[in-house]
Amino acid sequence: MPMVADTQARQRGRLPPMGVVCLVLLAVAMLMATTAQADAGTTKNVEPSFGVRLAAAARKQTWFPVIYNPAYRKIEYPNGDVPWYYGVCTDVVVRAYRALGTDLQVLVHQAGVGSGDTNIDHRRVPVLKAFFARKGRSLPATTRPDDYAAGDIVTYHLPDGRFSKTHIAIVSDRKNAAGVPLIIHNRGWGVAEEDWLFSEKITGHFRFETSDRSISMTSTESHKE
Repeated sequence: MPMVADTQARQRGRLPPMGVVCLVLLAVAMLMATTAQADAGTTKNVEPSFGVRLAAAARKQTWFPVIYNPAYRKIEYPNGDVPWYYGVCTDVVVRAYRALGTDLQVLVHQAGVGSGDTNIDHRRVPVLKAFFARKGRSLPATTRPDDYAAGDIVTYHLPDGRFSKTHIAIVSDRKNAAGVPLIIHNRGWGVAEEDWLFSEKITGHFRFETSDRSISMTSTESHKE
């Protein structure tokens, strides 16, 4: 008897037929699936920021052993570098930018912030600091983690530095459990990604982004001519 009453109710329009209910549920499921795919596609196609890519380029240097060697060496110009197994803190920065198509060796020389020696100027912390201050964006040197973004350049004073009293590092896109960004640098024991951002006195905080290869490529071509 209840089944007869239920059928009669549907016929009077009080309850939708089961077929309609199924179609509605199927349509909703398909719409949700399509939206999820669209969102996934949008997320997948978003290109990482310059800072994230710079941090990734620096992180790749942690995969290989590097001997800390600050000795003066004659190198090529442009795109000159010491052997890959040698390096100091500035080389981490120079190599990361070069991986993205920006040759700091050329830019530093053209900016006239050093002595004019293309073998060493871009490998000195004070020179790089002066270059980033002039050509990049100078940011506050605070102790607030949120003020530091991936790819930012940070310079330090190391009063007890074994190899040098000055230091430079790249802010990572990774953070510690407290939300403080890690940094990627070489402070004498090879390139490492460490929880070290506020370990020493920060003397400079900069952001220098190049959207494409035009800066370094143009500089290189003009030098060759």
